[in-house]
Amino acid sequence: MDSLEEPLGGAEFAPKNTYLNTSACGLLPRRAIEAVVQLAEETAAGRPGGAGDFEVVNEARAAYARLVGVAPERVAVGSSVAVHCGMIAQSMPAGSEILFPEGDFSSVITPFTIRGDLKTRFVPLDRLAESIGPDTALVAFSAVQSADGRTADFAAVRAAAAAHGARTLLDATQSAGWLPLRAGEWDYTVAGGYKYLLCPRGASFLTVTEEAQDSLLAIHANWVTGEELWVNSYGPVRELAASARRFDEPVAFLSYHGAARSLALLEEVGVERIEAHVKGLAARFRAGVVALGHAPVMDESAVVAVPGLGDRADALREADVLLSVRAGHLRASFHLYNTAADVDRALEVLAGGHRYGGAG
Repeated sequence: MDSLEEPLGGAEFAPKNTYLNTSACGLLPRRAIEAVVQLAEETAAGRPGGAGDFEVVNEARAAYARLVGVAPERVAVGSSVAVHCGMIAQSMPAGSEILFPEGDFSSVITPFTIRGDLKTRFVPLDRLAESIGPDTALVAFSAVQSADGRTADFAAVRAAAAAHGARTLLDATQSAGWLPLRAGEWDYTVAGGYKYLLCPRGASFLTVTEEAQDSLLAIHANWVTGEELWVNSYGPVRELAASARRFDEPVAFLSYHGAARSLALLEEVGVERIEAHVKGLAARFRAGVVALGHAPVMDESAVVAVPGLGDRADALREADVLLSVRAGHLRASFHLYNTAADVDRALEVLAGGHRYGGAG
């Protein structure tokens, strides 16, 4: 097992503070920055072929597919979770019941609620599986809750959805990159790339099973979604791609040139290795918070929320320790570049400046 004293990823990261805020935005690895800068400079100089390479985009697509255990043909690329969810929402028949956990992330929920002709229902996260019924057309939820880091019972949700013929939509934005994901077990998965996937903003990923693809309307169809790439520049697209590429958005090349490098780094380190590292750091932080007399949300998540400590975020920031406040909770989130020293520094500040002795 790797020591929590050392970061994973070598010299790829150079934070200037104690950065425990990946759930808001991941740090860019050096190689991704270099790729973005190189493309920007080439474009400024008059790059042959325009502002980016589709081959690099497909490298990113393939790398993400390997990380989540599906074929590249099941992956669509885009710009944000909200856009992916909007396509799914617009494809649902009027009157469909969509089931969500209470307090899940707005970009998953709102594309459905604005329809006005869908039946949306909200239940506590720990009752999500048991609340799926014969009228449920789709259950949509985050693998890890943004507000407090709680994880869902994946197996129970899948089993209940299968028993009632409901489709499933999993938002892996707060988990992909540290928690192993088998995307093929879900009808749809979405993941914003700029958090635990370490990609520049503007890269996101949608996976669609072959069966679910048949009922998904390609409302963003454009010249890049044709089966043949360069024959659809004018007039209607002749034939949409047979794969999930039919759901691609026009590509933000700077983002994807960086994303290809970031995803390659995650593959090199290994998600299982990252999972063990971040869970160890999160457990150390929870134990330390308890020792200080507070009650964190208990879970085996890389995201740790501490109710009642939201007002400490400013003091932490003044001490160069960066966390978030979400739903009134202080939220710490750990990734491969963090170490035990980062955890102990945050606990030292929370302890009021007294040197923290470590959480074991």
